[in-house]
Amino acid sequence: MDASHMYNNLNTKLHPDNTTCAGPTPGSSIVMPGRRSVIKSGMGMLLGAMLAELSAPEMARAAYTAKKAKPKSCIVLWMNGGPSHLDTWDPKPGAVTGGPFKAIKTRAADIQICEHLPQVADVADKIAIVRSMTSKEGNHQRAQYLMHTGYTPNPTVVHPSLGSWVTEELADPHFDLPGFVSISGPSYGAGFLGVQYGPLVVQTPGQMPQNVAYAADVDAGRFDRRQQALAMLEGNFAKQTGDPKVSGRVSVYGKAVKMMRSPRLKAFDISEEPESVKTAYGDTNFGRGCLMARRLVEAGVRFVEVVLDGWDTHQDNFNRVQKQMNTFDPAMASLIKDLTDRKLLDDTLIIWMGEFGRTPKINGNEGRDHYPGAWSAVMAGAGVRGGTIYGSTNEDGTKPADKPTPVCDLFATYAALLGMDNAKTFNTPIGRPVSITEKGTPIAQLIG
Repeated sequence: MDASHMYNNLNTKLHPDNTTCAGPTPGSSIVMPGRRSVIKSGMGMLLGAMLAELSAPEMARAAYTAKKAKPKSCIVLWMNGGPSHLDTWDPKPGAVTGGPFKAIKTRAADIQICEHLPQVADVADKIAIVRSMTSKEGNHQRAQYLMHTGYTPNPTVVHPSLGSWVTEELADPHFDLPGFVSISGPSYGAGFLGVQYGPLVVQTPGQMPQNVAYAADVDAGRFDRRQQALAMLEGNFAKQTGDPKVSGRVSVYGKAVKMMRSPRLKAFDISEEPESVKTAYGDTNFGRGCLMARRLVEAGVRFVEVVLDGWDTHQDNFNRVQKQMNTFDPAMASLIKDLTDRKLLDDTLIIWMGEFGRTPKINGNEGRDHYPGAWSAVMAGAGVRGGTIYGSTNEDGTKPADKPTPVCDLFATYAALLGMDNAKTFNTPIGRPVSITEKGTPIAQLIG
C-alpha cells in the first residue's frame, strides 16, 4: 500500500470520538478488548515505534550519515510497453527493417540516433547507449517484472524492485520525504524487504500527492490523538497475532506523517518553477513528471520513476513512436541539462528503459511486435562514461552482433554506479539469500 493511502487511513478510519475504529475483518478470531486493556498492552510498543519514526534521534541520524556520507540518487524513465531500438537509439536507415526514420549526428562524434530526438542528440556526450540488450522474456508482465527487479518471476518469492533496493541501501530512514516515488504509474514494490521500502505513487504529475492535508474538521491536536488511538489498536493486534508486517506498516504511517508536516513537501509542487523551465520540459504529464523528479532528487529523494505509457505499438508504429519521441525528447534532454547546471548530474543516475524491444520486421498493420532478442537501454550521470556506445546489433537489428548484454549485468552496473554492493544479500522470509541481481557483472566500459 502506498503512502497516499496511509494518509487517507490516518485521516478517515478512526471515528470522531477517537476511541474506536472499524471492527476486525469478518470471520476474524481477534477479540477487541476494552480501552484500558488496549492502552496497557499496546501503547508502549506501537506508540513508541511511531514516535521514534517521527522524532528521528540524532544518534541514529549521525550513524546513517557516517555510513552513507553522500549517497546518490536514481531517476528511471520507464517506457511502458517496450520501445523499438531501431526507431530510437539504434537506427538503421536503408535496411528493410529500418523504417522511415533517418539518423542524425549528435554532440558525441561516434553516436547517431533517430532524427526525432534532436534535443537528446545535443546532450549525447552525457549518455551511454547499450545497444546489445537481450533477454528471453517477451510477455509484458514477466518482462516488466524482470526489468524492475533484475529477476525473472518466481512463484516462491516476490523480489524487491530496484527502487526498493536503492531505498533500503541509500535512503536516510529518518528523512521526511519518501525514499521512492513513482510518477504516473504504480511501479513495482518492495517484495520481501517490506512495505516501508515501497513507492509513494503520484498519479498526476504537477499536482501534490493526495491526502497530505488534514481532513475536514481535523486540526493538529485531533490528528495526534487519532495517531495515538491507532497506535493502541496496532499494538494490541501485534501482541495477539505476532504479525511481523505490523512494524513495516507502522513505519509507513510514521513516514507519511513526517511527510505531511515536512517543509520539503513543496518539492512536489512544480508551480514554483519559472514558465521557461516548465516549457523546456514540455507541456505533457511526462515532462511535468521529469521536472518533478528533478525537484525531488534535489530535495533528497533517492529514487524516482517517471512512466511514459504507450509503447505497445502493434499497429501504426511509426506515427505513434514519433509522438512518443516528441514527448520524451525535450523532457529527457532538459532533465540532463538541468541536473548538469545544478551540479547534480554526477550524483544522479538517469536510466531510460522499457521491458523489451520490438520486432525488426514490420507487420501487416505497420506495427512492430514484442521482441526481447535485441533492444537498447540508456544511462547518464553518476559516473556513466558519456558519449559511449556499448555493444551493437547486426545489420538488420535482429540480434546482438557484439557484447550481448543480459539484464543481470545491466542491474549490476546500476548498483556499481550508485555505490551499492551488488553481492550483498538479504534473506527472504524462508531464509533464502537474495542479492540485487543474480550473477550480474558490472560493465566496466560504461563506468567513467
